[in-house]
Amino acid sequence: MNMVQIIEKKKLGQALTAEEIGFFVKGAAKSEEDGGLPRYQLAALLMAIRLNGMDREETKLLTLAMTHSGDVVDLSSIPGIPVDKHSTGGVGDTTTLVLAPLVAACGVPVAKMSGRGLGHTGGTLDKLESIRGFDVSLSQERFLEQVRTIGCAVIGQTANLAPADKTLYALRDVTATVDSLPLIASSIVSKKLASGAQAIVLDVKTGAGALMHTTEDSIALAQTMVRIGCDAGRNMVALVTDMGEPLGSHVGNALEVKEAIDVLAGRTQGPLLTVALELGARMLVLGGAAKDVPEGKAKMEAALHSGAGLAKLKEMIIAQGGDPTCCEDVSALPQAPVVVPCPATENGYIAAMDTVGLGNAAQQMGAGRTTAEDVIDPAVGFVMQVRIGDRIAAGEPLAIVHARNEVSAREAVCAIQRCVQLTGVPVAPCKLIHAFVSSESVERL
Repeated sequence: MNMVQIIEKKKLGQALTAEEIGFFVKGAAKSEEDGGLPRYQLAALLMAIRLNGMDREETKLLTLAMTHSGDVVDLSSIPGIPVDKHSTGGVGDTTTLVLAPLVAACGVPVAKMSGRGLGHTGGTLDKLESIRGFDVSLSQERFLEQVRTIGCAVIGQTANLAPADKTLYALRDVTATVDSLPLIASSIVSKKLASGAQAIVLDVKTGAGALMHTTEDSIALAQTMVRIGCDAGRNMVALVTDMGEPLGSHVGNALEVKEAIDVLAGRTQGPLLTVALELGARMLVLGGAAKDVPEGKAKMEAALHSGAGLAKLKEMIIAQGGDPTCCEDVSALPQAPVVVPCPATENGYIAAMDTVGLGNAAQQMGAGRTTAEDVIDPAVGFVMQVRIGDRIAAGEPLAIVHARNEVSAREAVCAIQRCVQLTGVPVAPCKLIHAFVSSESVERL
């Protein structure tokens, strides 16, 4: 097989065969030192794909080739239908910490492999590691046994999960080929397929803080991913949800764990709970525990009100070596030494938020990382006090900042003030749920 001919073929807009796709994916899975393809050739092919696209069959073949470029987890020993959820990333998106225990408490197993935060988005593993002693590095045997025993586990991805994607993802970032539907979709879905779940609910974000900024582009991405998953024999659906502002009010690792516990304890309602119930209801439908979404929501709410969801989170924390004290007393989570308000500088209505900027502000405080080697400060971040559409007076808090020191607090206050846009006229609040996408249709919500 000749890589130059493959590049030439895609340059001319022609469809690649399964053999051609398998060849370059295999070459991407290996380092150049170990006989992998030259990265400049892979970069050239990525640009050709970005410019000329891939059809549905090519995208499926690319996804499956990347899925099988490394380890594929076997969940067949888990009774029932293990269901997974994947978000395309956002700020204050703490749904996994609410959903995993709540869905498991409703009788559907959740065997989830998650990632770490990088850039403006937070990582589920980093949030869980703010719980003292929590271990996200379970062996595959322990992971499966835990799900069989208590119904849920959240761990880090194995080192050899979809290795071809790691190479292609890094190249896309430095070759201006990130914004390609087939490349985005195959990247996300290949990791989900390799994680082993037979049923998957995707949470595709839209808005200023999302990968896709418009609803139509987000729906198109959701359709592409759902089709790939279904073509690969998995039961996959998607919700398109808003990321024009942080989903939860808490941004930062321990703070987001606190908010998830508050939700599960029934102390907090709002957008995080609303989106979690919508996603969770569909997870229960795919897992066979509910006949439709209303029944799924009713079961989720019952588990919430009975305390079963919080009890299941406590079980998961204990099973993974963590200190469950935080479930009863959230002050047991890491606490920042400096807590200050971020005041509004004028009267007005909250018109818009730079969600990426807010994520970056938390990152600069130490809540996120710029490179994979950066060390996370679990205590820092901020709690938003306003949402789009709210009215605020000058001096009232836009957010409460939790910082390591006074300098960091002052910088965060200035950054948050820059990220929140005010206007003198009333503004409608953001719509939380935009669409539901299945393999057959798109339902606008």
